[in-house]
Amino acid sequence: MAFTDVSTKGMNYVTLTELIGDFKVTMDGDDYAANASDSAIRNIALRGIRDFGFDVTSRVRSIKLSIESNDTVTLPDDYVDVIKVGIVDSDGILRPMAQNKNINYSQKYALNEAGDATTDSTTDSDGGPLDIPDNLVLNRVDDKTATSGGSTPDSGDLDYYMFENYLYQGGIGRMYGVGGGMRVGDYRVNLDQNRLEIETNSGRSDVVLEYIADEARSTNPVIHVYAEEALRCYIYYKLCERKSNVPANEKGRARSEYYNERRKAKARLGNFTKDEALRVIRKNFKLAPKY
Repeated sequence: MAFTDVSTKGMNYVTLTELIGDFKVTMDGDDYAANASDSAIRNIALRGIRDFGFDVTSRVRSIKLSIESNDTVTLPDDYVDVIKVGIVDSDGILRPMAQNKNINYSQKYALNEAGDATTDSTTDSDGGPLDIPDNLVLNRVDDKTATSGGSTPDSGDLDYYMFENYLYQGGIGRMYGVGGGMRVGDYRVNLDQNRLEIETNSGRSDVVLEYIADEARSTNPVIHVYAEEALRCYIYYKLCERKSNVPANEKGRARSEYYNERRKAKARLGNFTKDEALRVIRKNFKLAPKY
């Protein structure tokens, strides 16, 4: 199936260009934001779309990425935060991996032939240095090997072969011969190098990443119709916020109107139906054998 551009096919979205045009049309000559430039309006609108994407109109995307030779996956260019990482089985179901913050992604200093640490000497177009010499950061390279010397403590891998009474020792849900927390692999987010560290024994060559995307970086940013009015109020509020000729009561009114529209948009987009509540409640009801 071909990719569908919601900015042209999705009627539940409004493009940023259309919203800015509507905002400029509705401004009067005596409006406090009447003298704002097009670039200022667009810049504030993009900031608003990005801010909404964090906790109001999150744009969730799913992408299949290849695992590189060093067991890493490069994060997408519009990545904001991870939701789920996993592999897809033959039934089309995503089997999630567990986040393991103990996966090592250490580096070491890059040394030259003389054994000294190296730095990048960058110059600008005028030939002058871009970096302050005292603040240069030494170059680093990946070094995820084990540390040398000493003995390694037991990692607890034998736990899978041990039986624990789930009533007496509190290991609820444990089965004989099977350890808790079964998963298809582990991952760790490495923001320093903009990648995922993957640890899996399944021999997979790719993983599926579900993440919150930065809509402001899209070619043609869009906003959901539920949040359209909230974004208009955000633009007006931010245009008036730092102007000294705007009265304080007008700034307060614009701020209150923006947060009220934001609250309504969040409530509309995050609705939780009665059927969903009943499905969650009934999920834990199971029949037991009769004796």
